[in-house]
Amino acid sequence: MSDTDSDKPQSAYAAAGVNIDNKMKALKAIKAMVGQTKTQNVLGGIGSFGGLHKVPTGKDQILVASTDGVGTKLKIACMMKKHDTVGQDIVNHCVNDILVQGAKPLFFMDYVGTSRFDGPVFEQIVSGLCKACKENHMALLGGETAELPGLYPAGEYDLTGTIVGSVSRKNLITGASIRAGDVILGFPSDGLQTNGFSLARKVIFDTCMLTPNDLLPGTRQRIGDALLAIHKSFLKPVTALMSKIKINGMAHITGGGFPDNIPRVLPKACDAEINRDSWTPPTIFTFIERQGKIDRDEMYRVFNMGIGFVVIIPKRQLTMAKLVLRGLKQPFYEIGVIRRGTGKVIYTDQLDKKRKK
Repeated sequence: MSDTDSDKPQSAYAAAGVNIDNKMKALKAIKAMVGQTKTQNVLGGIGSFGGLHKVPTGKDQILVASTDGVGTKLKIACMMKKHDTVGQDIVNHCVNDILVQGAKPLFFMDYVGTSRFDGPVFEQIVSGLCKACKENHMALLGGETAELPGLYPAGEYDLTGTIVGSVSRKNLITGASIRAGDVILGFPSDGLQTNGFSLARKVIFDTCMLTPNDLLPGTRQRIGDALLAIHKSFLKPVTALMSKIKINGMAHITGGGFPDNIPRVLPKACDAEINRDSWTPPTIFTFIERQGKIDRDEMYRVFNMGIGFVVIIPKRQLTMAKLVLRGLKQPFYEIGVIRRGTGKVIYTDQLDKKRKK
């Protein structure tokens, strides 16, 4: 007769804060979820020391990889006790990072670090990872879960991920072909995506003394839900555009906003002139700006301000681009143009002030 779980003596490791049995039970529970993301190029299943994936055929194929994290948005997930959306956040964030270079995702690997393993929370995280992987047509190849008592605050965790994708050499997009006269299109985000949460939390929770369950002023949406709005993947509209038109450059608007991200793909002789009045940022941004008394330029340096991804195309391709995007019902804005310059972002409202002087 076997002992029940309650009769078993606690191991020294468990007493120190790390329960291996709980971790293994959860891994068994999520195995089926992860299996649903398997593609034809995956060799084997999860559980090995390393995940196996075939290299795409073709001698000119380039592998593109990126690693990132969700950041302090995780604190909101813990406050709301909602952990499935952050799994989608990290996958979609990484997809967009390699998409900038024209790469399509092959597989994803995650890392979860926590002070004490919580099976139900872990399953929520993995369900979000799997959902986003399936939507982006790639495999969740594996990951790592680490219990590190004393390193993380009780009840909190860290979530990061690594993506690997591929692109043919002829389809690699570097920004080198960007020229003066090109048009800049912006795809809207639903919120902060995965950046700027340290400042957002300070303004909302410390300055305004609000809670995640309070309504965002001027809306019927809870503040916590507005902050947890999922980081979108732009794989579908960008893939459709690449099949129909020439794209000269792209930028994922993440940490550093417009002034730090767009110049990463600009030639040194070009500026990106952005019309900040060509779209209306979601309410969460204007609330943070006003309540925190934050300078407008700093807002555009910290947050995406409602534009999650930027595509730069030749002006002659604009009509076709509009047809493609409207066919997909993908919202977009014409947010600016490329001018001769020195490789930086400039705003039309700042130019207008200079002209008036």
